[in-house]
Amino acid sequence: MTRTRDKIISASRRTDIPAWYTPWFLKQIRQKHFITVNPFTRKSKQVDVCPENTHSIVFWSKNYGPFLDLGAHRILGDMGFNLFFNFTVNSRSPLLEPNLPDLATRLSQVKVLVDRFGPHAVAWRFDPICFYTLSTQSVENNLSDFLYIADAMADMGITVCVTSFYDAYRKVAIRTRHLARSGGPVVCFTDPDTAEKKQLICSMAAQLEKKQIQLHLCCEKKLYDTVKPGCTNIFENACINGHFLEKLFGGNPETRRDYGQRAKKGCRCTSAIDIGSYQDHPCYHNCLFCYANTHMDTRIKKGIQ
Repeated sequence: MTRTRDKIISASRRTDIPAWYTPWFLKQIRQKHFITVNPFTRKSKQVDVCPENTHSIVFWSKNYGPFLDLGAHRILGDMGFNLFFNFTVNSRSPLLEPNLPDLATRLSQVKVLVDRFGPHAVAWRFDPICFYTLSTQSVENNLSDFLYIADAMADMGITVCVTSFYDAYRKVAIRTRHLARSGGPVVCFTDPDTAEKKQLICSMAAQLEKKQIQLHLCCEKKLYDTVKPGCTNIFENACINGHFLEKLFGGNPETRRDYGQRAKKGCRCTSAIDIGSYQDHPCYHNCLFCYANTHMDTRIKKGIQ
């Protein structure tokens, strides 16, 4: 009889747990369970989590500072958990990502993780690529520090860069209107045409190839199908990849495809249990383009300036 595969914990697509909720996460780990809430049905269930039934924990964050300051990486490692880190490091932009540490600080956090866990346990996300206008000015983007960040990542041995283009969400339009009404700039996100995206992605891939970094597209199937025939160093991405985690750590992780994600758009993630809650764990980074629930959204709903 085939042994049941060990679960993978995703912490989390719904919020930035390492930045804002590390004490809560460690508390639940010590209690050996989490209560997860389905964001659509609101039904809850208990998920038992311990090294004996959990293959690995995949973290997602833009700021691992609080996580590292609390020694969570050492605590979890010493408990026997395998850890993998998705680390989003974008260009400096207080407009798009207002509540992040400076770029040098974030890159120093990458180095701490790499030094302890190795470069293959860290995936660099430059995500999303944003094009936008401010008032009536020309189109701008957030690519200004891309090559600088790529050089730093290459020096640390990082071999994967994951990216995608900004997707429009209704909540983003609400945020930008609120920002303008509050005296901020008038921001209008734009969507480059396919030819422009293809040219940009091929250029990024070529630049990264010189640094031994692969460019992976996240949930960009249409673009991938357009780009792949003529460009090298382009791959579809699985942000949670049970097959890779098995190679990295050994063991018997879950490897089935997760069709609950955006599989039709190119998501190749394998099945994982996402903990954290959009409602109970708002993110305080307040990134203008974010699809999750930010503290800004909560204040807008309550009519707080």
